[in-house]
Amino acid sequence: MMNMDKAVYINRIAKFLPGAPVSNDEMEEYLGFVGGKKSRSKSIVLRNNKITTRYYSRDKQGNSTHTNAELTAEAIRALCTNGFKLDDIELLTSGTTSPDQILPAHGVMVHGLLKSKPIETITFSGSCCSGMNALKYAYMSVLTGNSNNAVTTGSEKLSTWMSAQTFEEEANKLSELEENPMLAFEKDFLRWMLSDGAAAALLSNKPNPDGISLKIEWIEICSFASEVEACMYVGSDKDAEGNLHGWSEYKPKEWLEKSIFAMKQDTRLLDQYIAQLGTKRYVEMFQKHNVDPKSIDWFLPHISSEYFRSKVDDEMKKYGVELPQEKWFVNLTKVGNIGAASIFLAVEELMNSGKLQKGQKIALTVPESARFSYANALLTVV
Repeated sequence: MMNMDKAVYINRIAKFLPGAPVSNDEMEEYLGFVGGKKSRSKSIVLRNNKITTRYYSRDKQGNSTHTNAELTAEAIRALCTNGFKLDDIELLTSGTTSPDQILPAHGVMVHGLLKSKPIETITFSGSCCSGMNALKYAYMSVLTGNSNNAVTTGSEKLSTWMSAQTFEEEANKLSELEENPMLAFEKDFLRWMLSDGAAAALLSNKPNPDGISLKIEWIEICSFASEVEACMYVGSDKDAEGNLHGWSEYKPKEWLEKSIFAMKQDTRLLDQYIAQLGTKRYVEMFQKHNVDPKSIDWFLPHISSEYFRSKVDDEMKKYGVELPQEKWFVNLTKVGNIGAASIFLAVEELMNSGKLQKGQKIALTVPESARFSYANALLTVV
């Protein structure tokens, strides 16, 4: 039987962001020009998301500089310093939207690069919540005594799916039909939001003897897939009825003609549900755990665009929850949306900012638009 006096602490977080920050003006130099032309929607999307810089694991010639596994391994190496070694890791849990291959799993590829001792390795797929899924598995493993420590990672190499070559065949087909073909907004939309990078967190059954740790009070994850159709998808296409058809249902030539392996998003569904369902779930979790939202010192929402900041705020106010903006901590505009890694990057920056004081409460909320899943967690600075 589990000892309920046990606790789990985040003792360290490290990140790895490839290359130099990429400005808005440089984006298409890295991602390429679809059909040889500038995007018509880029300026509109950037104006709404307010992202000014992001990171790509590719150069301007289109060459990859790091695989997803390499990005993740670099973050873990940055974590393993000051007396904690790679061979001290007892469990590795990894979450990503964009593994380098379908098989083997992302986590074992990372472990292979680390060349540390044999350990338990778990991979979570999905989108933004996959990092939180990995965190929850690690948390439960340490809490139950199955392991004394765990390293959890969130990482993405999304630039590959955003590159012009992914859309080139479709653009060529469209040019046969009209003089000035435009990439569908559902495909072009995400090109100007997503970024590459990785972060790694060290969980332990003991807090840091010096400095601060973040005690994990609880982690809750919930899917609304039974209520809403898919919104963001890769390796598939959606029909008029909202049903997804996977890549294996298409002929190989259609993979290129329909940009099957590009990431797409139904912006109509996104705007209709993402803030509404997420805020409802957030409030329910605080009620379940008897937490007064006013007691929260730092609110870390993973938002894909600054456009959603006011929408989340407005939704919370409908439930009587008012969190002043000075309690919000968001670094989207500097690093872009790095999917499964985003929430870890926000925690890393806050944890190393010198702003935290013991006893403070930190609320994490992570929406995943793929088919509307939400992760919420509460941390206490100790």
